[in-house]
Amino acid sequence: MLADMGHDLPIRLWDGTEVGSPDRGYRIILSYPWSLRGMLSPLADLQLGRAYLADFFDVEGSMVAALTDAASVRLDLESFIVKARLGAKLITLPKPPPEMLETHDVARVDPTRRLHSRQRDAGAIRHHYDIGNDFYRLFLDENLVYSCAYFTEDDDDLDRAQIRKLDLVCHKLGLRPGMSLLDIGCGWGALVIHAARHYRVSAVGVTLSKDQAEVGRRRVAEAGLGDKVEIRLDDYRDVTGDFDAVASVGMFEHVGSDQLSSYFRTAHELTAPGGRFLNHGITTGRRRIIRDLAKGNPGFVGTYVFPDGALVPASRAVTEMEDAGFELLDVEQLRPHYALTLKEWTRRIEDRADDARRLADEGLYRTWRAYMAGSVVGFQSGDLGVIQVLGGKNAVTPLGRSWMLPTQP
Repeated sequence: MLADMGHDLPIRLWDGTEVGSPDRGYRIILSYPWSLRGMLSPLADLQLGRAYLADFFDVEGSMVAALTDAASVRLDLESFIVKARLGAKLITLPKPPPEMLETHDVARVDPTRRLHSRQRDAGAIRHHYDIGNDFYRLFLDENLVYSCAYFTEDDDDLDRAQIRKLDLVCHKLGLRPGMSLLDIGCGWGALVIHAARHYRVSAVGVTLSKDQAEVGRRRVAEAGLGDKVEIRLDDYRDVTGDFDAVASVGMFEHVGSDQLSSYFRTAHELTAPGGRFLNHGITTGRRRIIRDLAKGNPGFVGTYVFPDGALVPASRAVTEMEDAGFELLDVEQLRPHYALTLKEWTRRIEDRADDARRLADEGLYRTWRAYMAGSVVGFQSGDLGVIQVLGGKNAVTPLGRSWMLPTQP
């Protein structure tokens, strides 16, 4: 049926038979006679992801290439008539054993806790980040920056591109010696270390991940910046004081749609008069994604990777920032940069698959491989975006945009 629609996918059946084009950069391995039915019934990314975790199928070669083709196939399967034809063919295949889809680790959050309470948010963060720092080292850059890099060319080095992104944030915030910086969701401390080392600011980073805080503090000490940088294991809602600059990079997605007003108001309260706040976060303008999230259908990523996360349109971030009292200073779309970043992360984890399985297990490796490769496709297609929104609290900025451009490395 797919071949009739022009999709010549490279496939190897459970008996070793190979069909389809041999030069696509990947091959789909169907492990059982019931694999296709388990993958496509129902037709949803959650079902496909669960089937992959259950080893109904595997992908040799590039997962990004495979999911790029899969996205093209899915577009052709959207019509009711085509879905009906596919369904009629799938029910002729054997049913997969139901227990095989029930053995994989979904996000560990306490359902008895109120959504986005401090306790539940801490559990959601631990599920994603406290899986072993060495696992993240397999695919991140040398500074452990777990957010979108900033490239100048398609083949730019990831380490340079991540340093350039850190510097972009520092420039937009207008950091100068003696200023104070707060980093909400500081990860392993890359931004606060960069800002203290190159801009001679005093910086505080907060994270809910014990693993991140431990490594971040060690890296601060190794850099000789203990008198300039403090990393706290804390909730941003419990931080007090005024900071000349506040940054939030990759935290926005964890906040929750109904908590965004409170989030931006808190950032406004923490920003000193004359200061700036930069929010860097993933967005979506696709109605079907927003609708599914609103209906409580988080998909594969929300079920296995980012529990309790939420995506909103870029316009929502702008509106909430202005409603909190900030003056809108700048908005920049970094979507192509994140596609390149995730493509490199996926390549790295695929190249070190054996190490990933040793440090974690097969299930975690497959989860991260699928989530990152799928995200590449999401950013390439425009389903996902990532924006930096800069707000000021009676801030003075130079004319033009050249002052924002990074100078490192």
